[in-house]
Amino acid sequence: MKTYIVFIFRLSISVSILLMCLSFQVASAQTNILPKNIRLVVPFPPGNAADIQARALGEQLRKSLGLTVVVDNRPGASGGIALQYVAAAKPDGATLLVGSLSPLVVTPATNKSLPYDTERDFAPVALLGFNDVVLVAGPEIPVNSLAELINLAKSNPDSMTYASIGNGTLGHLVMELFTMRAGLKMRHIPYKGSSQAYTDIIGNQVSLMMDGMPQALVQIKAGKFKPIATLSKKRSPFLTGVPTMSESSVTGLQSIDVVGWTGLLAPAGTPKEIVAALNAEVVRIFASSEMRDMLAAQSLQSFPPHTAEQFAAYIRTELASWRAMAKAAGVEGTQN
Repeated sequence: MKTYIVFIFRLSISVSILLMCLSFQVASAQTNILPKNIRLVVPFPPGNAADIQARALGEQLRKSLGLTVVVDNRPGASGGIALQYVAAAKPDGATLLVGSLSPLVVTPATNKSLPYDTERDFAPVALLGFNDVVLVAGPEIPVNSLAELINLAKSNPDSMTYASIGNGTLGHLVMELFTMRAGLKMRHIPYKGSSQAYTDIIGNQVSLMMDGMPQALVQIKAGKFKPIATLSKKRSPFLTGVPTMSESSVTGLQSIDVVGWTGLLAPAGTPKEIVAALNAEVVRIFASSEMRDMLAAQSLQSFPPHTAEQFAAYIRTELASWRAMAKAAGVEGTQN
């Protein structure tokens, strides 16, 4: 799977340099066309990685441009409620989506009857941050590595379970791919959110779960989750002692390379000059040391400078990759 690593190398050097060297005066002139009141719609409850980044972005937009920014959390339907709301909004830059990998890419790859279309209904503005995904086990599960997990699952067929935040989500799709390639049988238990899934994992009602680093790391540090493997090709800077799944000797697992990401999108039809102005300001904010430090404190990392067009290309690449993964995992067409 092509992830942020491929994306970074494909960034245009000339465009990156240009973006980084934009003067404050030019940026100010561009942002004069932005609406004074902006609503950042988040598809998840407060505390999620997308919510954290939306609130940080909103605060910086208030500071730098004097805008009034409201963060509007609209969870439900695996992100679909928020995406439908933004897709139907007036394309004037006043209503924006702080979306993420799962509702924008993974769910469309596994569900062909969604009420929204990522490429048709949205104008990509800018990538925000990315986070590693980690496979965790409950505290009572007698494993501490991927090899031990595979051995336990093979010696106890159908006895192990894994949680996800819904059918067709990242955690469901990647776990299906993992079990298929490792030759394992596990029962999937979908939840409506991470909270109840976490409770059942800690209570030994469910064996495993894949989740984003910001949420999972809190439980790992508290000793309530065991980190088994991360999904990016590169080890996480927040769990350097935990191997990646691609380091496994199991055939097929070496190609797994996944990170979660968050991006800012506008309704389709938003004027290009508004998209460009938003992109320039967001890229400037997320390249600042203040924002990088804030993200790191939440186990998140920022993308290098890029254009709205490069973000759109990244979404197309991700959609193709996840559709291929869904087909390989046998969950293509799953209904949420």
